[in-house]
Amino acid sequence: MSIREIITVPDEILKKISDPIEKVGVNEKKLIDDLFETMYNSNGIGLAAVQVGILKRILVVDVSNKDEKKQPIALVNPVIRNLSSETSVYEEGCLSIPETFIEIERPKICEVDYIDKKGEKKILKCDGLLSTCVQHEINHLDGKLIIDHLSKLKKDFIIKKISKVKKNPDRIVV
Repeated sequence: MSIREIITVPDEILKKISDPIEKVGVNEKKLIDDLFETMYNSNGIGLAAVQVGILKRILVVDVSNKDEKKQPIALVNPVIRNLSSETSVYEEGCLSIPETFIEIERPKICEVDYIDKKGEKKILKCDGLLSTCVQHEINHLDGKLIIDHLSKLKKDFIIKKISKVKKNPDRIVV
């Protein structure tokens, strides 16, 4: 396993649609392990393959609390089948958009068809934070980011701010 570099905005790859996987082979299993290690190392609760520069429909999530036993879930070729009409609002952050948090309203419950790391077809019923996290990561696979929920002005401001930080990595914000 290895920690991979997380791509941040304004990198254009984050806007691309990821390709489905034919089968879960050795390379895909290694990628899943790397995604988990990268996500945990970055204190995230979800990570899509596109965020490390790989356009494959693979994502990982783990919404367990720090004091709980880890509950890692890897989803290959996830497809949302059902969404509840009831919604919930979470302040979402994104490892590809550092230090940015946006309140987003999403369906409270979703049901997802996917393939697990062993190559077996599964259905996952998600509620609350898990539902939000899975929807967020599937959005990544479709080239959509949380800032796409904002006006163009706010979106451009955030991208400009992050680009400046990238150019001046030693800059201290007080």
